[in-house]
Amino acid sequence: MDNQASVILIVFFSIVASPLLYIALNNINLTEVYIKGKDAYIVGLFNTLSYDIVVNKLENNPQVDRLILTVNPGSLDDEETFKLGRYLRDKGLNTHLLSKSVVASGAVDLFLSGKKRTVEMRAQLGVHSWSDGFNEASDFPVDDPAHHLNAKYIEDMLGKDDFYWFTINSAPADDMYWMKANDLSKFGVVTEHFSNPVMSIK
Repeated sequence: MDNQASVILIVFFSIVASPLLYIALNNINLTEVYIKGKDAYIVGLFNTLSYDIVVNKLENNPQVDRLILTVNPGSLDDEETFKLGRYLRDKGLNTHLLSKSVVASGAVDLFLSGKKRTVEMRAQLGVHSWSDGFNEASDFPVDDPAHHLNAKYIEDMLGKDDFYWFTINSAPADDMYWMKANDLSKFGVVTEHFSNPVMSIK
């Protein structure tokens, strides 16, 4: 993990660890969208407001067919992020990570919404368990309803929920596992194989 990713995660975990800060930041605009031709570049955290921000931008730029995630440390509102992911999938948009992209936690879930999902070499994707503030996801039995929201979204995006179970066992909620190329291939996180300068997943 490079210095940029370390700084991003320190900020994200600091937000999640402070309930008052978490509530405050969930109600201000933390998501920026920049349009360049047929690409929409997204920067920032996803929260309660992100769905409306992104959808409004895309509806006003119907030529966009690809969403590029850049620096996206996570989500403060999983339900809204999953809602946005389903909107993107319904529109048939593709998702892409640049070589300098750092995408973690709930932002990885949004990346999964792409009809085609591509990743450049050196892009970083981080996953971990979720927590309700008292328990880790892995503390709940596999048939517990607490898993349904996240597992169902992953299944809807990838066709099965294997990746969900991988993420919640990859690292605790206050840590991060940075995915390797073979992880991306094994769980279908990316849809196409590439050669240099794009990450090879062979």
